[in-house]
Amino acid sequence: MFAYVARQAIFDNNSEVYAYELLFRDGKSNCFPEIGPDEATSKLITGSHLSMGVEEITAGKIAFINFHTDTLLYRFPTSLNPQNVVIEVVETVDISSELIAACKHISNLGYKVALDDHDFDPKWDPLLPYIHIIKVDLAEVEFATVERLIPKYQQMGIKLVAEKIETQEEFLRCKAIGFDFYQGYYFARPEITKHRNIPSSKLVLLELISASSGILFDFEKIHNIIAKDVSLSYMLLRFINNPILNKRNKITSLNHALTYMGEVEIRKFIALVALANMAENKPPELVHLSLVRAKFCELVGNEKKAANNPPMGFLVGLLSLLDALLDQSMQQLMEKLPLIDDLKNALCGIESQLRDYLSLARAFEYTDWKGVKQLATKLELDQRLLHSFYNEAMNWGASMTDSIKK
Repeated sequence: MFAYVARQAIFDNNSEVYAYELLFRDGKSNCFPEIGPDEATSKLITGSHLSMGVEEITAGKIAFINFHTDTLLYRFPTSLNPQNVVIEVVETVDISSELIAACKHISNLGYKVALDDHDFDPKWDPLLPYIHIIKVDLAEVEFATVERLIPKYQQMGIKLVAEKIETQEEFLRCKAIGFDFYQGYYFARPEITKHRNIPSSKLVLLELISASSGILFDFEKIHNIIAKDVSLSYMLLRFINNPILNKRNKITSLNHALTYMGEVEIRKFIALVALANMAENKPPELVHLSLVRAKFCELVGNEKKAANNPPMGFLVGLLSLLDALLDQSMQQLMEKLPLIDDLKNALCGIESQLRDYLSLARAFEYTDWKGVKQLATKLELDQRLLHSFYNEAMNWGASMTDSIKK
């Protein structure tokens, strides 16, 4: 048996990542797989169902994990570290004395327990003494109802998560009435305003991105640009000395680094660092998500034997959130960037194989398993292979995030 896994960030009031919800699929539902109580959780998580551990997938953040009725009754969660996980009780469970006893037991052991997709039905009240977090899907519950009822839960010390927050306006509205955490891609949407100018410092970075994506590559020009900027030189050396990239050779100079990396890796580095430097006043997760997309699309492109110079798969993933970073439409940005037409078209949503790579990454992010299956079929790629690619991309993204921090 094989399970897919994806993750979705849960943010605090400062748009910093508080936790990740891990979303599994075992072929029947988007919940933790139903299995017999005699199968060890550790084996399930690190072996037959996942090729990475929970801590790797969440980069050390707390993991929210969905559980069915049977897995709760069998005290399945108690094999996990209570410091690292939140036990999510899915909305489809049957409320019974056995379930209440199981939640009480789990809570008393030090686990945080959450109610997923809470609808404020009084039938859940017997569970509330053992609940620490409630998740509310704002697409399913009237906002006025939420605003009227949440004081009851706040008085009980229960934290509130607003789900499916897709815009900055929704985020601010929920924040104003007392939500503690937020789940959704509001941070990845551009806040477009008319006549917004791009600062000159960021225009230089956009020029670097252009240099990294052209067919012709001026090595000397790139060297001169980086050599004049101490912070870029420092980031290059830290990047190339990251153990995940370079396990053997200590790189000590700019010339050595550029020679060692080679043209394709230099192109990727330039785009990566330029993007990271444009992320001022934006949630760090925006850059991290760009990195995961970049690596995933690169791996898919490699599997499809796509040309890799310039590294189109990597660049389409990395630049896919450029509009959110600069708060301009992607069409406007493409008019200012002399990128290859195939890359421009894919970023603007025009159908192509390169666009399919990006659509696949988004399907994983949204746990759209039907979409993953359809795109896998279209690209003639094995779903298990794509799953391993996404795991690798999440791991790589976490490592690169540390390397490019200012």
